[in-house]
Amino acid sequence: MTSSQPFVPSSPFSPSTGHLKKSKFTYKHLSQLALASTACPLRVIAHIDLDAFYAQCEGVRLGIAEDQPLAVQQWQGLIAINYPARKYGLTRHITITEAKKLCPNLIMQHVATWREGDAKWAYHEDAFAHIATHKVSLDPYRLESRRILACIKDVLPAPPIQRVEKASVDEVFLDLSAQIHSVLLEKYPEISGPAPYDDPTEYLPRPPTTALDWNTDALVDLDNYETEDDDPDWDDIVMLIGSEIVRSVRAAILDRLKYTCSAGIARNKMIAKLGSAHKKPNQQTIVRNRAVQQFMSGFKFTKIRNLGGKLGEDVVAKFGTEEVKELLLVSLGQLKAKLGDDTGSWVYEIIRGEDTSEVNSRTQIKSMLSAKSFRPTINSYDQAVKWLRIFAADIFTRLVEEGVLVNKRRPKTINLHHRQGGQMRSRQAPIPSGRPIDENVLFEIAKNLLGQVIVDGRAWPCANLQLSVGGFEEGPTGNRGIGGFLVRGDEAKAMKHSLQDDDSHIQDHGDLRPEKRPRSEHGAIQRFLSRQGTSHGESDEDHSSTHTEFDQAGASSSPAADLGGAQQLPTHQENNQGYEEPFIEAQSRIDSRPKVTSRIVTPSIETFFCKACNQSMPATGKEEHEDWHFAKSIAAAERSSGTEKATSTSEAKPKNPVAARKLGASRLTASQTPKRVEKGQSRLAFG
Repeated sequence: MTSSQPFVPSSPFSPSTGHLKKSKFTYKHLSQLALASTACPLRVIAHIDLDAFYAQCEGVRLGIAEDQPLAVQQWQGLIAINYPARKYGLTRHITITEAKKLCPNLIMQHVATWREGDAKWAYHEDAFAHIATHKVSLDPYRLESRRILACIKDVLPAPPIQRVEKASVDEVFLDLSAQIHSVLLEKYPEISGPAPYDDPTEYLPRPPTTALDWNTDALVDLDNYETEDDDPDWDDIVMLIGSEIVRSVRAAILDRLKYTCSAGIARNKMIAKLGSAHKKPNQQTIVRNRAVQQFMSGFKFTKIRNLGGKLGEDVVAKFGTEEVKELLLVSLGQLKAKLGDDTGSWVYEIIRGEDTSEVNSRTQIKSMLSAKSFRPTINSYDQAVKWLRIFAADIFTRLVEEGVLVNKRRPKTINLHHRQGGQMRSRQAPIPSGRPIDENVLFEIAKNLLGQVIVDGRAWPCANLQLSVGGFEEGPTGNRGIGGFLVRGDEAKAMKHSLQDDDSHIQDHGDLRPEKRPRSEHGAIQRFLSRQGTSHGESDEDHSSTHTEFDQAGASSSPAADLGGAQQLPTHQENNQGYEEPFIEAQSRIDSRPKVTSRIVTPSIETFFCKACNQSMPATGKEEHEDWHFAKSIAAAERSSGTEKATSTSEAKPKNPVAARKLGASRLTASQTPKRVEKGQSRLAFG
């Protein structure tokens, strides 16, 4: 039996077995790669990290040469140092005086600040000397971060293939799996077909190459049991394709925006992040699957994401080490016993390079905070209000960047935190949803919250004040303002002329104006109680008008009249506008009303003639009308029976019940005689 897959001459061939060499990866793994599944062993994740980002931003803004030492200053400290300055031994923990001694040609640029009373942040030369009246602004760096993110997204294919997660202001995760899958099928068509025998667990053929050119990227050494002489597998191929994509992204950022960045490429987010910091600046590191253990063993696990805080300290305290290579010797059971089942299992996997966290392309800001620590403290309401104005302006500027003006995203709540002495008090209020958010709205709500804090107790001296917004929600889509329903300019003029033409046409042909349609059906009560006369001798020409008449002759025979006049139920007549109006008048007033003529053409109504009333009735009310006559006859019989009781008691109740029933039946007309009693039924005697 021959295989359904054709033989590819360029594929590695094993003379000893006479078969194609097989990969350790299957067609299922290939399909998982297209879906960017976290369980796919061929998955490729990249982490891009801007080099000394704040310092780069200031260098680009000021147009400083790349080899010029530069540091970013905040008050009397340094928060960012570029790589040329680091060669002089500068760190973020030294003072400005020490930095100048180590690097005399160092340029120190203070961050932008909000000055008390200003409506916009700016760069102030003397900001470092006015800590009491200035507030730090990081908006310049946020704006540059957004430009870089937009550049990255522009280079990559559009979603859903594109998966980009902004991890912080200066770092981004990329899931390149889906894009690599497309490139892989183009370069290697031998794996683009269906799996042999339609079995996804079938192994892929080996890649048709024995050497890969990594283009001077930083390659991590392979694990001890691996060698470079081994033929590459598909996991090496996808890493190589991923490195080419990342290199193009980094080149675009440098060419368009003049920023350098480092990158790490690996099978998951955790290893990729460690890789981006492995070789800096302006380099990228590839951690192949065969090099993970070698790479991880050289780290302290406190450098791993989520292991640098209290959990990392707890692990160090319980196992007496912070080295990954030493913790690898600890069994899973021991980790679970001392850290708990879930935490122990997670630590066991993470130090072995296992991480299944997703690249979340929809990560968005959840809250915004603007704060100030006062040295010296502030002691009055007016001082606090000035800072609230700055906080509101600061937050609103960032909200604009988030799309609040176009109703893309908006916060629902605003919070004020106030610290006096060792006590921190908080107040919260909703942001009105029925009006646009602006700086004044935030400021007024913040003032009200501050007033609540002051009323509740001691507020001065104040050492720290914070204003934040949160509870972001997506704005409605597809809505239009009132302007969207209006027409202007030439379109409005054309519509006006069209309406004028229509009006003149109607005036010229007034007789052709359509009328309202009359009601062709009435409710059950109206059909039961009303009597309408219908003329039958009209010619076709007379059908253009309908006369609604009330029959005076039959008025005394109407059901309403027979009820003794105690209550007149409403009936209806049509007025000259074609709609019905209630009529609750005495019969004499009906007769005195002038005849109402309408131009509405009504359809002919089928009628029947009632001999008891001596008039025609609508056929649709025939059964109800007969029921009314039947009820009237029973009422008359009961009144007659009551009269007989008053004259003679002996005659009121016959001795023979059968005779009484016959007497009652004889008072009914022949057509109204009750039916005979069916088998199994009994007739009740009344009266």
